[in-house]
Amino acid sequence: MPIALTATQALAALRAGTLTSERLVSACLERIAEREPHLHAWVEVQASQALEQARACDRLPATRPLHGLPLGVKDVLDVQGFPTRCQSPIHAGARPGLDAACVAAARRAGAIILGKTATSEFAYVTPASTRNPHHPDHTPGGSSSGSAAAVAAQMVPLALATQTGGSTIRPAAYCGIVGFKPSFGLINRAGLKSVAESLDTIGLMARSVDDVALLAGVLAYRPLSMPAASAVSVHGPRIAFCPGFLQAHAQADAVAHLHEAAERLAAAGARLSRVELPEALEHLASDQALVMEFEAARALLPEQHAHPDLLSPALRGRLARGWSHAWADYRQALDRAAWGRRQLDRVFAQYDAILTYSACGQAPATLSHAGDSVMNRAWTLLGLPCLALPTAMGASGLPLGIQWVGAPGRDEQLLGLARWAERRLSGGA
Repeated sequence: MPIALTATQALAALRAGTLTSERLVSACLERIAEREPHLHAWVEVQASQALEQARACDRLPATRPLHGLPLGVKDVLDVQGFPTRCQSPIHAGARPGLDAACVAAARRAGAIILGKTATSEFAYVTPASTRNPHHPDHTPGGSSSGSAAAVAAQMVPLALATQTGGSTIRPAAYCGIVGFKPSFGLINRAGLKSVAESLDTIGLMARSVDDVALLAGVLAYRPLSMPAASAVSVHGPRIAFCPGFLQAHAQADAVAHLHEAAERLAAAGARLSRVELPEALEHLASDQALVMEFEAARALLPEQHAHPDLLSPALRGRLARGWSHAWADYRQALDRAAWGRRQLDRVFAQYDAILTYSACGQAPATLSHAGDSVMNRAWTLLGLPCLALPTAMGASGLPLGIQWVGAPGRDEQLLGLARWAERRLSGGA
């Protein structure tokens, strides 16, 4: 079945002539028709437009890097011909005339926009009605809930997300897919409905590390040349194993699984060292929340002035808290983040990546909130590249995984290490 192919597998088939873009898009649309009534991952799909683009793609040589691949786009990113609703009635009819920069880059590389995926209100507080594909009574995470659920349910092989706190890594972890938050600024953010200019990052979701590396390279306008698996294997990656970082927030199954994954990686040749990060780094999770609240209150000022009654009570409360933060407290939070980067420079001088929790545990049994992003917020504030790697199923039948954190700007190295780990933890060579 075409929908079971990863993006890189589908691309290889398209280039070999054993698969057409029309067939792939049709299979995705059939899957959406089957599962969308139960999952609510999409806010709009334009089937006829996608099929028309696929047929046009099939008439061209399969030379572009994303030739004929369907793509879902989180509904805070502009896509020409689609509304950008941001899960808010304030923007229900807004139709941008241009694509967001990352969407334009994907189209230029041959991707076909299948539709817009569901998100929390302004990618911030009140969640959408999306359900976890592994269990419909559990959250898929947020705010990139639709993108995560759509990829996990094989409705689309690739999807764009965003992360301001934990909005790419956490839903990827909950839904059992690969989520990649690049280094801050690697991918242009023009055309994103921003809520926090110091934090907002374009995120990527797929079902393999190779897939997110492919998409990230296209959107960054440069190939992300990962180290060859053989090179990583010969030398053995140097990993800072950090099970103590924020462990107080981790559930028992997440703690046990992280240790198990570390043991398997060590047996496969990784050079693991247990590293205790400075305790003060844990407070950066709270600093991220303060920075986000401060900046969101100001970014969403037009909506607060024009339509305060159309903001959810939860969002109004969060914005009021943002206005209450003093400038001095905001600056101190940013200063502590700068201190944190210097501390981690010392770690990355000795290690290739940090191994830690991608989420507190399995997805909670609720649809009223999207789970706790505490395992992701500090890394977002620091602007570091992060990757969620699914590695097991928990006792409740929901995914468990691990998070890789890399040095700023060293996205290729992080992706290469994650690909090496993916193959060993899945039983591959």
